[in-house]
Amino acid sequence: QVQLVESGGGLVRAGASLSLSCEASGDVFSTYGWGWFRQAPGKEREFVAAISWNGGTEEYADGVKGRFTISRDDAMNTVTLQMNALTSEDTATYYCARSLTNTAWREESWYNYWGQGTQVTVSS
Repeated sequence: QVQLVESGGGLVRAGASLSLSCEASGDVFSTYGWGWFRQAPGKEREFVAAISWNGGTEEYADGVKGRFTISRDDAMNTVTLQMNALTSEDTATYYCARSLTNTAWREESWYNYWGQGTQVTVSS
């Protein structure tokens, strides 16, 4: 059984940085694409970033491009989301997810394993 555990969320001021981590267990890590999604209160879950199996492709939502960076460490079975220049618009619960394939997909339907989420709150 694949298990994903996110960590690194918290309460920060606008302009600060946070690094979210997702540690995976229970299956091969390196052959899959991975993604980060977020859900703000009262809104639907949305795509944030994704990375392909070898790190060769990274995808970002327009609102985070240039501020967020996704990376992976296959030796540690970990995918990381570095978030810089945070704004109140980034306040949400952040989820990591494993792709059905080795591709960096933007659509939720291509992900079949999800973590429980980690809360990020940015105060203005």
